[in-house]
Amino acid sequence: QVQLVESGGGLVQAGGSLRLACATSAPTFSSNTMGWFRQAPGKEREFVASIRRDGGTTINPDSVKGRFTISRDNGKNTVYLQMNSLKSEDTAVYYCASGIGAVFSMSVEHWDYWGQGTQVTVSS
Repeated sequence: QVQLVESGGGLVQAGGSLRLACATSAPTFSSNTMGWFRQAPGKEREFVASIRRDGGTTINPDSVKGRFTISRDNGKNTVYLQMNSLKSEDTAVYYCASGIGAVFSMSVEHWDYWGQGTQVTVSS
C-alpha cells in the first residue's frame, strides 16, 4: 500500500500562484519517480511534470509552458509543484503520482501509484 497525500489545492485568481505538495513514505520517495498530472472536466488526464531519484525532471511544455516548477524535499519525503501565472485553463483536478524506479514517461499507464487528487480552480 503506497499512499500519496496531497495538499495545497484551492481557489486562486488568474495570475496568482499555488504550491501543491505530495507527501509519501521514505522508501517510496527515495526509490520512485514522483510526478504530477491534471485532469480538467471532460478531458483526458494530462502529464504536467515529474522528478526522478537523481533530481532529473521531465516537464510537459505544452501543459505549463515554463510556468510550473517541480521540486522535492528529501527530508520531508515530499514533492512540490509550484504553479505561477495561473490561467483559467489550468483549472483541473491535480493528481500526485509515483512510478517505480526511474520513470521518464508522460503516459498515465506507465505510472504505478496515484493520489486521490486535489482541486485547483483559477478564476478569471
